[in-house]
Amino acid sequence: MAGKKIYNQIPAEEMSRRKGSGLNPRLARRSFLRLAAVTAAFSGMALGARLTTRAEAASAAKKEQYPGAKEVRTICTYCAVGCGIKAQVQNGVWVSQEVASDHPVSRGGHCCKGAGAIDMVTSEKRLKYPMKRVNGQWQKISWDQAMDEICNKLLDIREKDGPDAVHINGSAKVSNELAYLQRKLAAFWGTNNIDHQARI
Repeated sequence: MAGKKIYNQIPAEEMSRRKGSGLNPRLARRSFLRLAAVTAAFSGMALGARLTTRAEAASAAKKEQYPGAKEVRTICTYCAVGCGIKAQVQNGVWVSQEVASDHPVSRGGHCCKGAGAIDMVTSEKRLKYPMKRVNGQWQKISWDQAMDEICNKLLDIREKDGPDAVHINGSAKVSNELAYLQRKLAAFWGTNNIDHQARI
């Protein structure tokens, strides 16, 4: 009904021009849609085969990148969801990771934290020892010195201003276990001043 109304609103001059060209507007549209569907189907088949070949070649290249590495299926530790990770371990070192496509929880997906989980272990920017800024320059210090200085500073703050003078800030890049320990530290310290960096 609506199609007839639209069809009837086409000016007579336009209708005579279309009839003169031998094109029925309704048939022309249907023919175009059929042709577009067939073209899209063939294009999808051609591209699909090409993209699949590229993906297979890329996965083969990844597997050959670390000869002798074994696959270890594990769980991401960044939150309580429990997404699956396929880790490549070579000589006891985590060298690569892939998404566990058949995992029942993540179903082949990762958030940005899970996708970069290996960086917590292998990144060149990862701190491996305590650093202290002295006269504008970062210097390596011992673990004992770092613990003594931090603990003494915290105790001074607590004695002068009380436990609520300290705020403990969580992070999106810590594991469930570390988040649990941060909350325990706040409880033992005697404050509820603890939050997550995403809310600030």
